[in-house]
Amino acid sequence: MTYLVKTGVIGAAIMPHVTGLKQSLEEVLYDVTQRALRDAGLTIEDIDGIVTGGNDQYDGRAISVMAASGSVGGVDRDILSTPSSGEHAFVMGTLRVASGHFKTQLIVAWSPTEASSLAEVQRLAADPYFHRRLPQDEMGAHAMQANVLLAQMPGLMETAQKVSAKNRSNGQSAYPGIAADGEMGSRYPLKAGMASAATTGAVALVLASEDFVAEHKIANVAWISGMGWATDAAFIGDRDLSQSPALVAAAEQAYGAAGITDALASFDVAELADATPFQELLAYEALGLAKRGDWKDSVESGVFSKSGKLPVNLSGGAQSLNPVYCSGLIRIAEVALQVLGRAGAHQLENVRTGLAHAASGDAMMYNTVVVMRRGEQGVSP
Repeated sequence: MTYLVKTGVIGAAIMPHVTGLKQSLEEVLYDVTQRALRDAGLTIEDIDGIVTGGNDQYDGRAISVMAASGSVGGVDRDILSTPSSGEHAFVMGTLRVASGHFKTQLIVAWSPTEASSLAEVQRLAADPYFHRRLPQDEMGAHAMQANVLLAQMPGLMETAQKVSAKNRSNGQSAYPGIAADGEMGSRYPLKAGMASAATTGAVALVLASEDFVAEHKIANVAWISGMGWATDAAFIGDRDLSQSPALVAAAEQAYGAAGITDALASFDVAELADATPFQELLAYEALGLAKRGDWKDSVESGVFSKSGKLPVNLSGGAQSLNPVYCSGLIRIAEVALQVLGRAGAHQLENVRTGLAHAASGDAMMYNTVVVMRRGEQGVSP
């Protein structure tokens, strides 16, 4: 896909685990917004427009963006909202800058846990004729996906457990003291430790055009070199849960724009969706990182470990901290911070090119892929 304007991330802030009830949701959003702006070296007056990712059902209020607008700086400023997923707010914001109509965009997404039952919220969002009657929530769909993979590959459970252990170990290094402090109850066939409890979290990124970067002499930018997104069928019965054609399509879009032909050799770091370790394994294949028959050897030999050929989920991923609605946008923000060299305790040395994969919905229904580069040509006109 060809864009008019090269676009990059110049600031980001992640609050993956907000506890203590010392802040209202509005205060959390103000906090994460101000952190991202400071990271970019800007104020809200430098922002042309805002795209938020919030879900009315998760928030427990109607038109959640109305309550968030003041906190993120949306008063008297262009603001849009997307209720589908946090990563889609990033796609929208990038397209707005790339269109040439905006020079900067602030992207903010959040995921509260105030709803009395997240599973019930997700069930009520399902279609009323089939899935809602099951009842079905996202983790139930994830478990069905795992079951399909295990039926096809009976020895896969051990490999999946090693993926989960890798991410949780990374999470303890990246966010010591708060990562993986709670686990969801096991959902067959998922074993204990294969899914983390939902946390309250928020994330914000600042996007800027090439002209804005030049005008403000911003030297450090994570240029968006390629981006793709696609959606699988919403009806579970219409899908082969052992495959992810939407992720394949999203990767083809992003890789095509970025000129990626050998994925494993092209990236220094990656953040992949891992609501369950089985989803990370599926992502290896769909993103061209490891064929299905190589999953076991790749995991056991440490290809995707912290010191491996391609470190995956140095942040710990959703296996460690899982603010469900904005977990996908956090994967993108983590890669942006790695490319910017500001990832904190889990910063990898000499990161030039990063891969971010965000997935959301039942059994990875929505998929978004973003390629970012430092100091190199982004999406060309």
